Amino acid sequence: MPPAGSETGSRNLGIGGQVWVWNERTRLGRAFDSSAGFILPNGAIRSPDVAWIAQERWEATPPALRRRFAPLCPDFVVELRSPSDELESIQAKMREYILNGARLGWLIDPETRRVEIYRPDEGVIVLNNPATISGDPVLPGFVLNLSQVFF
Repeated sequence: MPPAGSETGSRNLGIGGQVWVWNERTRLGRAFDSSAGFILPNGAIRSPDVAWIAQERWEATPPALRRRFAPLCPDFVVELRSPSDELESIQAKMREYILNGARLGWLIDPETRRVEIYRPDEGVIVLNNPATISGDPVLPGFVLNLSQVFF
């Protein structure tokens, strides 16, 4: 895929930065940006815009496998829709993450100011123009401030 546009890159950094700061404070896992790839249990290689893996799952992965595309699905994923993304394809990707073990996923669309929340065994929750989103209980105490995304 070609690089993201400048605004999308800025939005990605805003989201990833907030996850990273929360994770540095809590030390509950590992945070990743869009340059990290993962091999999902179904064999697909995916690179979410932001991802997080609980520390015990990360440590259970052999170090040699962590240096490449780690063979596991992140616990938490964020996909940020860019102007060129087809909504249906990103929604399919979100369902794939959940089916492969993600415990929480956020599809954020800055153009419509809409967030879709994905969890296993639950229907998709749609929020229109939220100011924040809570990551509880997967990311305890994490709240994403969307002012860094909806500008």
